[in-house]
Amino acid sequence: MKRVRRLTIALVAVSLLAAACGSGRTHGEVLVSTAASLADAFDALEVAFEAADPEVDVVLNLDGSSALREQILAGAPVDVFASADTANMDQIIAAGNTADEVFVFAGNRLEIAVPAGNPARVTGLADFARSELLIGLCAVGVPCGDYGRQALEKAGVVPSVDTDEPNVRALLTKIEAGELDAGIVYVTDVLALNGRVDGIVIPDEQNVVAEYQIAAIADAPNPAGAAAFVEFVLSDEGRSILEEYGFVVP
Repeated sequence: MKRVRRLTIALVAVSLLAAACGSGRTHGEVLVSTAASLADAFDALEVAFEAADPEVDVVLNLDGSSALREQILAGAPVDVFASADTANMDQIIAAGNTADEVFVFAGNRLEIAVPAGNPARVTGLADFARSELLIGLCAVGVPCGDYGRQALEKAGVVPSVDTDEPNVRALLTKIEAGELDAGIVYVTDVLALNGRVDGIVIPDEQNVVAEYQIAAIADAPNPAGAAAFVEFVLSDEGRSILEEYGFVVP
């Protein structure tokens, strides 16, 4: 079974660069399936990666990590998988669908998101038990949904959930539109909406730390491009971009 490694950047860069130099084409499309919570950061990574090589075209496929996992296991063409948790990546590893080692590249924390102005006056996770409020979570099996339920359990709250969304961006869209009074998302998602939703801090003793993993996929259409993109995400420049969007890097 392939090991999951916390980063030793110099060694990672050398090994992945060697892979990129010796495994097929180095240009063309690089198909990256990435967790929806990484959307803005990976948009920026895409721009920076393509700027370094005009012959590269990164194509992002954004969705919940569980949906992306199912696509990969069903044989969809994917070069790189970036998951918002370890559980979905573990299933890819168990199926033998990773080309090399799996790397932890970022961390995140949970935050309550409410419509701008917080009209329902939500103050914390205890409010998720209020049946008169419209409460949303990500679905079970989606990392933000599993993490959110773990936080509620730690807080001793049985939530009154009105909707289970397929990914964190779908949940945020409903909160921003005022269709929901509150939901549990990531700190980075609240930052990304730049005031279009308000965030309420979840205390450390109730919070959950999300661990993001990335790997090149076995039988990738573009193995050299996959190795090069993973290398870039793990590089100093890639780490700096992730930090700019609020992620914690190893």
